[in-house]
Amino acid sequence: MSRPEAISPRPARVTAAEVAELAGTSTATVSLVVNGKTAGRVSQSNIDRVLAAVRELGYVVDHTASSLARGTSNIVILVAPDLSNPFYGRVISGIKAELGSDYQLLLSVTGEGRNPSAADVHRLVALRPAGLLVEAPDDEFLRDLPAGAPLVLLDAPGRETQAPTVNFDLRSGIGSLLDHLASKGHKRIGYLDSLTRTETFELRRELIEHGAAERGMEYVAMPEAASLIAPEGAAEVFVEHWPRWRDAGVTALVCATDSHAYGVLGAARELGISVPDTLAVTGFDNLPASAIVSPALTTVELPGEALGRGAVRALQAQREDPADGGAALAPARQAVPLIGARLIVRDSS
Repeated sequence: MSRPEAISPRPARVTAAEVAELAGTSTATVSLVVNGKTAGRVSQSNIDRVLAAVRELGYVVDHTASSLARGTSNIVILVAPDLSNPFYGRVISGIKAELGSDYQLLLSVTGEGRNPSAADVHRLVALRPAGLLVEAPDDEFLRDLPAGAPLVLLDAPGRETQAPTVNFDLRSGIGSLLDHLASKGHKRIGYLDSLTRTETFELRRELIEHGAAERGMEYVAMPEAASLIAPEGAAEVFVEHWPRWRDAGVTALVCATDSHAYGVLGAARELGISVPDTLAVTGFDNLPASAIVSPALTTVELPGEALGRGAVRALQAQREDPADGGAALAPARQAVPLIGARLIVRDSS
């Protein structure tokens, strides 16, 4: 029986000092070269020698050691509920586009329908992130969040005094939606809510209720009509509550998201309810599928990519560039512009 081959010992990590010795430069010069900070600091000949030594020795930058030296890593963490929701794909695209190649994006996903908690990121903070981007946190999260990383909140109206926050201009978008429904002659409207009950959904409901009254329409309150952000759950809730909406004279149903509205459209078709003749259906987000469902969905567009880009810019605004070239943090509370929301009118209304 043959003996197993011996496993070769793992080679020791090449150090910056070894690269500097081979290149005939200082370790500080090596650091500037491998981190792309040579402009006006390192001659081309020294750059060439360092790069040649890096290739010959197989040197790999130790990002953990670098983060300890700087106090932060190049990691930005996005904490959000249910990242499978198509809306977050656009948010992530905007974040990545604005971060560029200098930073890595790490996703922390909470349970479906559950708000982020500080426990979700306690261990991640040990990575010394360059920043935290948090979607829809609650009071407990903000109270218990470990200190040490810049924080930006996304789509969290009402929390602007607690941290830099990037929000949508919901008031303008909902105003346009209600004007449209009023122009179509609707007198009574309902709302299918999200079970997450975060500030953004609470604000949507409040603006719809108050805006309807201002326009002479009746808001038919039904707080129990709520589901997770998924077409299947929304369809079940609609089937359960439609008789009450119908008997109350509701002719327009505003859904908390496009995903909710897709479920309503499918259920209405199975029940033989004509959309929009018997019931107008609208949503929020303007997801790609909203233009191709049948009938095409009227929706308030909430541009996720712009939200992601705005969050990164708010994060960058918290960083200073001191004279010594380091990266210190500034406790800024700068006003962050609202992200525009606009009405997209299609066949469902």
